[in-house]
Order: sequence, then C-alpha cells, then structure tokens
Amino acid sequence: EGRARVGMLEDVLRLNDRPEEALPVLEANLALIRRYGSHSTASVLNAQNNVANCLYDLELHDQALVLRRKIYARWVLMFGVSHQDTIMSGTNLSVSLRSRGLWGEATTLVRDQLLPAARPLLGADHRLTLTLSQNLVGVLLGNPKRTRDDLLEGEI
Repeated sequence: EGRARVGMLEDVLRLNDRPEEALPVLEANLALIRRYGSHSTASVLNAQNNVANCLYDLELHDQALVLRRKIYARWVLMFGVSHQDTIMSGTNLSVSLRSRGLWGEATTLVRDQLLPAARPLLGADHRLTLTLSQNLVGVLLGNPKRTRDDLLEGEI
C-alpha cells in the first residue's frame, strides 16, 4: 500500500511538470522496489527509467544518458533487441544520445538495431516504430556532419 501511494505521488508530480519535486520521490520508489518489491528486474528497470526520464526533464542530460545506457544494456541482456521493452528503452537512449550530439552512435542504434527489430515485431504502423522513424530523421538531419546520403535517407 505504501508503494502504491508513492507511485501515485510520483505520477501527480510528473504529470504536473514538477520534476524537481518528482526526483526524490522517484528515487525513493526505486529504493522501495529494490528493498521490498518482487525483485523483478523489469520493475527495477522501469523505476530506473522513470528516474532517467526525470533527470532528462531536469536537463541533467549526462546523468540521464549514463542511466539510460545501463537500462538498455540490461534489457538487451535479458530479452535481446527484439522485445518491446528493449525497443522502448533504446528509443529513450537514442533521445539522450541525440541531446549530447552523439550522432554516429544514435544513428547506429536506431537505424541498425532498433528499427530492424521494431518493424517485424510491432509492425511499420505501430506508434513505437513510427517514433523510431521520426528519431532517425532527427538524428540524420541534426548531425552537423551529415552527408547527402544522410539527407536522402532522412526524407524516407
């Protein structure tokens, strides 16, 4: 019951755009899950993802990137790339990579790993697949060292 209340508070703070107040609540929820939770790795990773998203909202992009790398690596280890939770985690990581100007790594992640996994698993019209396609366009067009071929690929 206590974890449920913490979760409700976390939701209220995040939905009301109050990341400064949400971060300690998210961190407390993560600690509670680790200590009293089902010890489900997925539950821990989801709670860590909430912390990473809050860090990103607070413009603590380097910290968010470090955490998102760890989360994505763990999903890949548990389920491989062709799993919806892994793809979602990879999408979050790609956003962090873009925000830090890591264009090559972001391109490789989205174009060579995530989209090829998402299309057959989720379908080309799935919201997550479309988000990845949009992310790829943003990565290709945002890269200051983009090539003509990158621009053509971004038009697709």
